[in-house]
Amino acid sequence: MITVTRFAPSPTGYLHIGHAFSALTAWNTAVNMGGRFILRLEDIDGSRCKPEFEAAIYEDLSWLGITWETPVRRQSDHMADYAGALEVLDQRGLIYPCFCTRGDIRTEIARMGSAPHNTKAPVYPGTCRELSYHDQKAQSEAGRQHAIRLRMKQAVIETGALYWHDQDLGRIPTNPMHHGDVVLARKDIPTSYHLAVTIDDALQGVTLVTRGLDLLNFTDIHRLLQALLGLETPLYQHHKLLTDQNGRRYSKRDHSLTIRALRETGLTPKEVGKLAGF
Repeated sequence: MITVTRFAPSPTGYLHIGHAFSALTAWNTAVNMGGRFILRLEDIDGSRCKPEFEAAIYEDLSWLGITWETPVRRQSDHMADYAGALEVLDQRGLIYPCFCTRGDIRTEIARMGSAPHNTKAPVYPGTCRELSYHDQKAQSEAGRQHAIRLRMKQAVIETGALYWHDQDLGRIPTNPMHHGDVVLARKDIPTSYHLAVTIDDALQGVTLVTRGLDLLNFTDIHRLLQALLGLETPLYQHHKLLTDQNGRRYSKRDHSLTIRALRETGLTPKEVGKLAGF
């Protein structure tokens, strides 16, 4: 089997040294295994994604010596693919509209007497899960914004026990229940990272998903969606995250360590690659 891996940044800022490490990790893997390397743009959030950042991604990667297949898949051009997946799940009763705000969710969790696992992203308590069709229609006709959530418990029962393989960590059993009824789409953005990345990897024939350890926990959701939609499961490679001297991982806020800024200091592609660990 030919190895197909990818680098999938969001054009919401300039690529930094951590991106260089991730892109070079995936690209070198493809080159060393005689495989294929795909560049994909995860640009579903139109309010934050900018054309100048997309152009900079191409420029920075080319400067590093990375080549990729064309055309580049831009998620914003393929909303019909994600809508089709949602339709499949809807026909099986696996999704539902949720009209709760983040404030509503926090209030309900507090009322239930259980603290959220993450104060920034509390696990949804299922407030809208049992709304009747009449109530759903009334809320929608009233103009209430809503998200589309996965009926997690029902989905897990349907698929049974699942697992996936990480190239370094081995066989890993899934535990998607701790994510709760995850959001798969919103009215303003008709897909989510979880749904889009799962569909994209399948449609593009990705056999090795190379990405950072910060996304390891979400693979349970992606494996579940693969099973529900009858998609192939790739091998995963969750690499380390580059951090600064204080142990804080690099982000797009670190303007001095963007590839563009490093280039402007006079560093060569080889020197930037060495700085990234290559």
